[in-house]
Amino acid sequence: MRHIALPALFAVLFVAGCASGVGERAVVEGAGAELLKLRAGPGLGYNIILGLPDGTIVSRRGCVTEVGQRWCRVSLFSAPNVTGYVSADYLSRP
Repeated sequence: MRHIALPALFAVLFVAGCASGVGERAVVEGAGAELLKLRAGPGLGYNIILGLPDGTIVSRRGCVTEVGQRWCRVSLFSAPNVTGYVSADYLSRP
């Protein structure tokens, strides 16, 4: 019985950790015609996944500072599987 309980506990903890994927809502602002670049990592050296126009609602999942710039990991509110990093300078609360 003990051998079954431990894997079951890990499975419950894993699922609970995945459920907390929804973050604080934010809105893209100030990107203008250039669009805000959603990048594969926190910095200008990472590949661009896509461009986000002003008004795009995202879920902020955490932020880091790289080379003096604050980057936030976000997912699209309308498509939560699309995730990447954007400059925090272009995010505001809805």
